[in-house]
Amino acid sequence: LLSLLSSSVAEIIFEERFDDDWQSRWVKSDWKRSEGKAGHFKHTAGKWNGDPDDKGIKTMTDARHFSISAKIPEFSNKNRTLVLQYSIRFEQDIECGGGYIKLLSGYVNQKKFGGDTPYSLMFGPDICGTQTKKLQLIVSYQGQNYPIKKDLQCETDKLTHFYTLVLRPDASYSVLVDGRERDSGSMYSDWDILPPRKIKAQNAKKPADWDDREYINDPNDVKPEGYDSIPREIPDPKAKQPRDWDEDEDGLWKAPRIPNPAYKGPWKPK
Repeated sequence: LLSLLSSSVAEIIFEERFDDDWQSRWVKSDWKRSEGKAGHFKHTAGKWNGDPDDKGIKTMTDARHFSISAKIPEFSNKNRTLVLQYSIRFEQDIECGGGYIKLLSGYVNQKKFGGDTPYSLMFGPDICGTQTKKLQLIVSYQGQNYPIKKDLQCETDKLTHFYTLVLRPDASYSVLVDGRERDSGSMYSDWDILPPRKIKAQNAKKPADWDDREYINDPNDVKPEGYDSIPREIPDPKAKQPRDWDEDEDGLWKAPRIPNPAYKGPWKPK
């Protein structure tokens, strides 16, 4: 009996369980605070929990902007698989809002971190009205943001859900919700990051003898002899003259007319 065993060790770049000293690692942004539009976070296990000591941070004010960040060690995912995962729960119906997570690049003034702060990747649910219930997945390349071309749907109930993004060295990716793959593909085809392999020739012109017609009449199709003499209606061959019909009183009996099954309408070439 030959047994082969292999193991791999994943490096955890950043992990947050939001224990009691979580504020020592996170910086609350002043974004929108001067406008009176900034909300605040509460350290809590939420309304429904299986363990009151298993806490997270909760947004506490409706119709406000929330922004918070934590520093992580500098790293590169070159030739490595990157896994980004977090859990989120919407405890109330969301009219318009989301719960994104972003990976930022380079120096960031955390006290000013907001919606316009450049980022490398953005991932998470986005809900607005009845039309928008999508899972945002945006990557940044050379200063421009590129959203995924697919329509990924997020969860809309009031339960906790785990969102996971896996990016591999071969540019393939997977999106998982609660540990189950929701979608997968390639960054080469599902984002418009790279220029297209083929473009239309700018100097190309339609040839003078180009025919735009998809179909033409069959030149060998000939109208059958006697086609135009086929009547639209014919006497009903199953009709019979009533026994009490009196030609002196009722006139000459004629069978009622019915559509002629042999009549095909005006002739047209194939």
